[in-house]
Amino acid sequence: MQFVQDHLDEDPAQLLLRHKTIPGLDIKLAARQISMRQKAWQKLPGWVRHPSLIFPPALSMEQCSSEATGKYKSSLVKGKTLADLTGGFGVDTVFLGEKFEQVSYIEQQEELVALARHNLPQLLKDQKIDILHQDALSFLRQVPDKFDWLYVDPARRGKGNQKLYRLQDLEPDVVENWALLQAKASNILIKVSPMLDISMASRELPGLFEIHVVSVKNEVRELLLLYNGSQQPLKIVAVEINGQGQTVFSFSPEEELHAVPVFSFPQKYLVIPYAGILKAGAFKSFAVKQGLAKLQVHTHVYTTDQLPEAVPGRVFEVLEEIKLDRKILKKLYPEGLVHVISRNHPLKADAFKKKFRLRDGGDEFLIAVTVMNGKTGVWRCKLV
Repeated sequence: MQFVQDHLDEDPAQLLLRHKTIPGLDIKLAARQISMRQKAWQKLPGWVRHPSLIFPPALSMEQCSSEATGKYKSSLVKGKTLADLTGGFGVDTVFLGEKFEQVSYIEQQEELVALARHNLPQLLKDQKIDILHQDALSFLRQVPDKFDWLYVDPARRGKGNQKLYRLQDLEPDVVENWALLQAKASNILIKVSPMLDISMASRELPGLFEIHVVSVKNEVRELLLLYNGSQQPLKIVAVEINGQGQTVFSFSPEEELHAVPVFSFPQKYLVIPYAGILKAGAFKSFAVKQGLAKLQVHTHVYTTDQLPEAVPGRVFEVLEEIKLDRKILKKLYPEGLVHVISRNHPLKADAFKKKFRLRDGGDEFLIAVTVMNGKTGVWRCKLV
């Protein structure tokens, strides 16, 4: 493994060409490990620095959680016993497992089980770990114990490697086996695709008390479904994780249903909520809770005359409204460099840039929207 650490910054293909054979070293395996560690650098920097871990094939690397989302999930759980029913590469097993005394890792792919047997004892040194090569549902039906927490990250790829989104299409099928999961744990945490419809999830899995929408650097990465048997009213939590830390916005479906926002034409500032808030569906309650006006019923951009403090979103100062005209845009942006945001406007951002020969760059933004009287407009702005 020292060879891997010594050559982490090099091109694996070039290494294979230069080093045909090295006594006592499988050079192809070493090159694959270097390649996977390079792919993991942004996602799992702490694991990449760990010299003796073995990394999985590319698909498992693509599907595993990041350090940021793993740590967030860890903040939601604690107890004595945890069973990770879909262990995979073991990233979530480790981050969640740090909060428990005993951890059960269950996985049906033999190659991943072998990696877990090598990696997990190095990462969970204070926990008792059971590593089982077994189908998740078979494990649940056979095990006599009731766990404090079950964690499930159902496989979201079909037989032709196509992406799947509906809960019933995933493996294991948590909808069909919801009663079994409830019988085997006091608490359940399920990670699902960001594409899943939140309202559908709450209907198909009765008793959920929280749904967390996790975005990293304004990109929605995970939906987390939580059950604890409490029969509490459902709460939806949108969390944004970025270089500045963590921002949380929470609301209930009931609050969203009854929220009555005010409407306004663009004022001095425009606010676009973080992606997780929009995915969560907090279109009206965001305006009400943040004291902002909405531009139009279906335009999820908000406005105010006062600089908003600690708002969970991006804030833009409005410089002027501009006419959508090639000559005007050429005069404003002679190099064609400007960021374009389109919200509820006939021209999507890419079509807008193509039509007016613009490309991302510079310090200014053009925000194209439909406003409260139903007309469209474009506002020239700068990010606060």
